[in-house]
Amino acid sequence: MPQAAAVPAPQPAPHGGLATGDEREVMRRGRDFLFAFATCLRSLQLYPMENQTVGKSLAEMEAIVGDLLALEEELSVRYVGNFFFVNDVRLRVDLASYATFGAVGRALARHGIGHFDFFRGVQRAEWTAFLSVLLTEPAAEDAFDVFSERLNRSAVLHVAVGPSLESDAPHDDDDAKRLAKRTYAQSVAVAREVMTGMRMGRGVSLRPVKRAVQSIVDQVLSNETSLVGLTTLRDYDEYTFTHCVNVCIFSVALGKKLGFDKHQLYELGLGALLHDVGKIRMPHEVVNKAGPLTADEARGMQEHPTEGMLVMFGMRGLTEVPLRAMLLAYEHHMKTDQTGYPRSVRPRAPTLFSRIVAVADGFDAATTKRSYQSQPWPPDKVLREMRDNPGRGFDPLVVKAFVSMTGIYPVGSVVILDTFEMAVVAAPNPRPELLHQPVVKIIYDSLGVPVDPPRTVDLSELDPATGKPLRTVIKTTDPERYGINVGDYFV
Repeated sequence: MPQAAAVPAPQPAPHGGLATGDEREVMRRGRDFLFAFATCLRSLQLYPMENQTVGKSLAEMEAIVGDLLALEEELSVRYVGNFFFVNDVRLRVDLASYATFGAVGRALARHGIGHFDFFRGVQRAEWTAFLSVLLTEPAAEDAFDVFSERLNRSAVLHVAVGPSLESDAPHDDDDAKRLAKRTYAQSVAVAREVMTGMRMGRGVSLRPVKRAVQSIVDQVLSNETSLVGLTTLRDYDEYTFTHCVNVCIFSVALGKKLGFDKHQLYELGLGALLHDVGKIRMPHEVVNKAGPLTADEARGMQEHPTEGMLVMFGMRGLTEVPLRAMLLAYEHHMKTDQTGYPRSVRPRAPTLFSRIVAVADGFDAATTKRSYQSQPWPPDKVLREMRDNPGRGFDPLVVKAFVSMTGIYPVGSVVILDTFEMAVVAAPNPRPELLHQPVVKIIYDSLGVPVDPPRTVDLSELDPATGKPLRTVIKTTDPERYGINVGDYFV
């Protein structure tokens, strides 16, 4: 009696369900790609560039890449914990693939590479250059940064690399600041590219946005103080993009404070980064107008939440419509009492995500110089206004959590101490009962002489003789009055 043909077991999808047809195809072709990639590496190790074996292996890989890019506009290959993922689809490892996957993983790990992305238009010459740099001896220190520099000097335009989680782990304060700066700069660049592309009518993928949000979430979970400090880098010319990133950082940090899990933080961050995407449909001259808006211009600008929700329908790069992000874009100006905009026909309560982003958005906007606000408010006064003025329409519990996160004197506040020293707030005190005693960087001594480098002190430190704080905040002050650029103390 003939045996029945074996039915292949359904493959698990990365989210825990069953893989779709597209995911199975990406899985199959992704395995083929890694085998071809490993073959190219071995060929280039053994033979010169002009050898027929090298040419054949590159041609085979080029054909597989072409098939993959026919399914997706761009591909991200990640190596995490001895596993490979292609566009978030985990590749199955068996006896036939174990050694090959391990060889490719080791080649990437030597240079501190955690993922590489390639895009439509990638040429054989680019693969040759990428593989050649991969085969060079890694630097003893800062392996990933050195690899990136080498790659940037080559003619590789359609392949990009990112660091591994291990190489990205901060070892000291300087590392933490460096990683935070890189995450912040890359996120602003992504926001600029996506929103500019949409405004110009280009098709835009959300995959870079997803990666930027994932990086922000990882940094907030491991390195919150350094990343939040960078929100003080107020770039007037790039306000739209830095504002989106700042709101994302504040929202994710607040979500962490409220106990959200990593997936919830990612969803919150995605919506926060895109909360103002509707402004791409507003007239450019109105968005950047110097001075107050006319009544008609203000009414037009109040349409940007609705436009933001509609814009998201046309975005690519997500496996499903980002419903929470759409709601967030639509609701973040509604106010808790429904007196904001857009006006709803039926009574509704904005979602918790929307209320979080409303607070983050309001705080960053009020503390930043922009086209129609030449004089930003001091951060502590903004918090007081948000807390004490119900007409602002913020959820009082969310504001309370935000104050608990930032402290009474938020990061970047310039304060005068009772010792007549001037300082910049560097971090809130982690103890809730000591929110009025943050960690500060003293930048001027009692005689007005600059302190270089700034001296970091904890205002909760007590005088052993009296049992009272060694220093106390008297008041906050306007940094522009003294020509202080607060952002300089966080880079």
